[in-house]
Amino acid sequence: MAHTCIVTGGAGFIGCAVSARLAAKFDEVIAVDNLHPQVHGQSMRPELLHQKVRLVTVDVTLDATWDRLLKDVQPDVIVHLAAETGTAQSLTEGSRHANVNVAGTTRMLDALARTYLLPERIILASTRAIYGEGAWRNNDTGGIVYPGQRSRSQLECQEWDFPGLSFLPFTALSTEPRPTSIYGATKLAQEHILRAWALSLGTKVVILRLQNVYGPGQSLINSYTGIVSLFARLARAHKSIPIYEDGQMLRDFIFIDDVAAAVCAAACEEAPSANAYDIGSGQVTSVRQLATLIAGLYDAPAPHVNGAFRHGDVRHAACDISPARDDLDWRPRWRLEEGLRALCRWIDAMEP
Repeated sequence: MAHTCIVTGGAGFIGCAVSARLAAKFDEVIAVDNLHPQVHGQSMRPELLHQKVRLVTVDVTLDATWDRLLKDVQPDVIVHLAAETGTAQSLTEGSRHANVNVAGTTRMLDALARTYLLPERIILASTRAIYGEGAWRNNDTGGIVYPGQRSRSQLECQEWDFPGLSFLPFTALSTEPRPTSIYGATKLAQEHILRAWALSLGTKVVILRLQNVYGPGQSLINSYTGIVSLFARLARAHKSIPIYEDGQMLRDFIFIDDVAAAVCAAACEEAPSANAYDIGSGQVTSVRQLATLIAGLYDAPAPHVNGAFRHGDVRHAACDISPARDDLDWRPRWRLEEGLRALCRWIDAMEP
């Protein structure tokens, strides 16, 4: 019997990156994507989408999309990537994020239930944004506390850290989700919705909480896709990279090929379906370090701290990837310096 995989948001950054791996594992792979102009610019099939993948250009938030698609397709696996992703943008366009991330998910599930087509497995690309600021350790007592969201007044006074506390890496095993952006809240809602639906109907769900993803194929026109490509383009133009806050924010930057491998492993390997997995490189880097590395690749002026800030951004973000390594038989292969060189080579080729 033929095995079929549907990938929502399948023409996007991660969808294109995982397309070749999925095409090698499934008899049929169908990418469902609306080719949103904020991401794609022109409504054209991306060159990086594997040729064996069938692209269906539709909107996942419409019932008619799913009714037409499921009339002819019975998915064994669904990789759910379709999402609005801008952290800061979500604070002013919350309805748009809720419509795609929450309503788009429920409409997919309603259609599956209507047609009695229950996939064996659904993979959700979630995000580290569901944790918010995460858990911190009290330096005096050693206790674990959740300091919550940094306020506007705190940020305006340049009080970037939480006094007396030390950041702890996120772990799906124990860190409580407390999102600080509407984007993060909608992604957490996706997780809850999928889990509740799957437990009731007997489908497996595997949730991947991704750290900062970067690499070739990332949109160069979408200002909400992350700082790595933005920094690279500034350095390539021989401009000094501006750094928010004090530049000491910690992040885990994971290369796109490693994310694609994790998605494919979740789609194809047996894993405990009750778990969410943190997907990162395991290498923690400050934003200042990142900017300095990228500036060095282009011999650009040194980065500068401008003290600006974005509401909804967290102070630090890093994670424990050992459960993903153990359960999914997956491990990151790319070190940051190698990944940055690969990204910059790709940008140079795209913008000669």
